[in-house]
Amino acid sequence: MNSTHLLPAIRDLYSRRPEFFYREPWEVQRVLFSLGYVDDLADESEISAAVEVARSDWLQWRAA
Repeated sequence: MNSTHLLPAIRDLYSRRPEFFYREPWEVQRVLFSLGYVDDLADESEISAAVEVARSDWLQWRAA
């Protein structure tokens, strides 16, 4: 799984559970797996990249 597939999952996670917005990428990695967003643990660097994108445009997609 790459960051383009992770981005929608992370955005969904943030919209359903905003308390995870400020978590570290390794924490998001575990949450995505445990909540069933991904079938296997994704690479932390890919999650980190997707988290940065999701955080940078969070106000735009949250308001929509």
